[in-house]
Amino acid sequence: MIIYNVTTNIHESVHDQWMIWMQHKHIPEILATGKFSSARMVRVLIEEEMGGLTYSVQYTTDSKETLEKYYQEDAPRFREEGLKLFGDKMLAFRTELELISDY
Repeated sequence: MIIYNVTTNIHESVHDQWMIWMQHKHIPEILATGKFSSARMVRVLIEEEMGGLTYSVQYTTDSKETLEKYYQEDAPRFREEGLKLFGDKMLAFRTELELISDY
């Protein structure tokens, strides 16, 4: 299993709007691509020097190949929408993780 992790710092001035967008539009639309089996959204419990609030969304998929298909077919439009809505009030970085084992 592969976990596609997107960590985002969001400015307080757009936080509430971003949360609604994430939970009611963005995450459901990413899941609707059929490339991920689930998603989990968590808050990162650190205080950033730059301010804002930080969240991580972890999307699970079956393989690196499926994730590559997401990158090619879907990711550009999702990233563009986030930039259009939130611009420099949102800073995101992405990490790919491979599940070794659950306990």
